[in-house]
Amino acid sequence: MTSAAVAPSNVQVTTPDLVIDLSRFAATIDAARLDAAVIKAVKTNILDTLSCALAGSSAKAIDEVSGLVREWGGAPQADMFVFGGKFPAHHAAWVNGGMSHARDYDDTHDGAILHAGVTSVPAAIAAGQLRGKLSGADLIAAVAAGLEVTCRLGVAIKVDIIESGFIYTSLLGYFGATAAAGRALGLTAEEMLNAFGIVYSSVAGNHQVTRDASLMKRLQPGLAAQAAVVAVQLAKRGIRGAQNVFEGADGFFRVYLRGRVDRNVVTADLGKRFELMNLSYKPYPCCRDTHTSIDAILQLRARALRPASDIESIRVGVTGPGYQMVCVPEPVRLAPRTIVEAQFSIPYTVAATWIDGPLGMRHFTDEGLQRTDILDLASRVRPYVDAEIDREWSRFVPPARVTVRFRDGQTVEARVNYAKGHPRNAMTEAEFAAKTTDCATFAAKPLPADMAARLSSAVGKLESLPDISELLLIVT
Repeated sequence: MTSAAVAPSNVQVTTPDLVIDLSRFAATIDAARLDAAVIKAVKTNILDTLSCALAGSSAKAIDEVSGLVREWGGAPQADMFVFGGKFPAHHAAWVNGGMSHARDYDDTHDGAILHAGVTSVPAAIAAGQLRGKLSGADLIAAVAAGLEVTCRLGVAIKVDIIESGFIYTSLLGYFGATAAAGRALGLTAEEMLNAFGIVYSSVAGNHQVTRDASLMKRLQPGLAAQAAVVAVQLAKRGIRGAQNVFEGADGFFRVYLRGRVDRNVVTADLGKRFELMNLSYKPYPCCRDTHTSIDAILQLRARALRPASDIESIRVGVTGPGYQMVCVPEPVRLAPRTIVEAQFSIPYTVAATWIDGPLGMRHFTDEGLQRTDILDLASRVRPYVDAEIDREWSRFVPPARVTVRFRDGQTVEARVNYAKGHPRNAMTEAEFAAKTTDCATFAAKPLPADMAARLSSAVGKLESLPDISELLLIVT
């Protein structure tokens, strides 16, 4: 018997570990060297994430978390969005991350099946405030680092969320948030490597919270941002983390993902080509897996011009993973009792769309869930796994094939592959402005009528701001 450590036989040990590439990238990224298109994309993400935080401030669980943070008190290091006040940076990152994700209105990478901004933006801002006088350009660089790390890891994974049991938003967000917070705090490449190794001890994020409609669904990304801000501070103080973070014998790829990750996808043209450019943005505050069916039903609604009472049934075909995400358990999805259940329900979202048109925040409130007209039509929605779509699009936000059958025997059908907000079907500036206004309307406290315009203006000139405090004054 030997005491030497032996890697499991199914693990290919590589030297150097992928963490070296990611650490160097995150520590050295500079907004001055980024293309204008990348800067614009990062600013869009910051604007969208902060907009989502406005609406999330009034969501269930956020008052409890913000109250707990106020109860703890502590060093006045970073701002709490909307509610105001300064708190320890890691606590601020937690509540800000939670409220940014709470309404399920935030960005999505449709290929990786994750949200990236809700971990990176709060972590970067909190760490930047901890450092003091972070410039807008440095915030852009920090957020770019976080988004890119999260997105590249996401597209490299070859195991689906349903199979793995993890939600990749938070699971990978621990690393993305660490890249963002580390860049904001000014870590060296060596310190960044240690920060990745430190945060590896905290990485988590399960899919059971979605199945059970737990409010932890909205808090998990905040926990990732919180852990990242702690990790970068420990690294700055010289704490050594795990070194072979991703590809070691007990590294993240083997332990969490069964080794089913393509490292070349993560490293190819790193720093030259940006995967963050493929992020999508949500026009509706619900699970992205419902959006193609919403878009399809909008098309059919415009064509048919018939009331819900004329409808016999609505069939919605999606992928197998998509079906698991937003169609089961069937009794829950047909008649959701909580906001989270409604956000993850194709029957509810399709029915609400046919009756009211494009969905907004009002549909995902306690009052919205009581609407008998929506629930009655939802009971006639029949989701299923479409064999063709499942075969061609299994690891992707699912396209939807929607067939509406009317009581007189007439049918209409539409298929949508790329939901509104995808780079191939992008939202307009006017649609972004309407979204920010919708979010501000549902904030936990009354906000100025020109909030959307002020926030958009501040983010628009972000690279010229010497200190991000000007931006934070608007959202706090």
